[in-house]
Amino acid sequence: MRARLCRGFLDALEVPLLLAVPLVMTAMLLLGVPNAAGFMLLVVALVLLLFFAGYEAGRPALRQIMPTLVLASIAAAGRILFASVPDLKPVSAIAIIAGATLGRRNGFMVGALAALTSNFFFGQGMWTPWQMYAWGLVGYLGGVLADAGAFARRDGSVHLSALLVFGSASGLIFGAIINAYDIIGFVQPLTAAGAVARLASALPFDVLHGVATSAFLAVLYVPWTRRIARVVRKYGLRS
Repeated sequence: MRARLCRGFLDALEVPLLLAVPLVMTAMLLLGVPNAAGFMLLVVALVLLLFFAGYEAGRPALRQIMPTLVLASIAAAGRILFASVPDLKPVSAIAIIAGATLGRRNGFMVGALAALTSNFFFGQGMWTPWQMYAWGLVGYLGGVLADAGAFARRDGSVHLSALLVFGSASGLIFGAIINAYDIIGFVQPLTAAGAVARLASALPFDVLHGVATSAFLAVLYVPWTRRIARVVRKYGLRS
């Protein structure tokens, strides 16, 4: 009973938790809070901790966890494999596929875990929680849109144009989070000119991220979702 109440409480907090990060960023920007980088880092770390706690409170069986871990491992390996090409990574695409097939919460976990594990290769730092949140959010939103039927036509075929539009947008979503953290926390003194210059320098990489995600989705989405869907139906991995 106590475990169910705890899980229900954390479930109810899921969306507010995800919204807390951009809301805190906005507040830091408007209020001009000193040492904003450290405060925002604490917030995003707390959000990740509570999200992971909510996932664990559901007490998923091993057969439910394994697909998430496998996809997170593949995403991390793909990021390492394409290390020589900035922002040409399959992480966002795989997180979106996980969200679409395993549910939005698992989409978040795949994105977050892929960032965490791959950074043992690239290097851990204060950027790690932000990458975990940003990639997790991309996977979560992919699950939300898939549940709403955005990626499927009435005849059951994939709505490829909608999928690719979101794939392209995911690069900008990821970039918006990372860039906002960088600007609010480290562009000092914070001026409009400084913020625009930082965004302009990052935009080509964010666009490449989105284009790469769309390309990976175009290749992987249909065959992977079909195979994962069979596993989901066979083992009852989603309600």
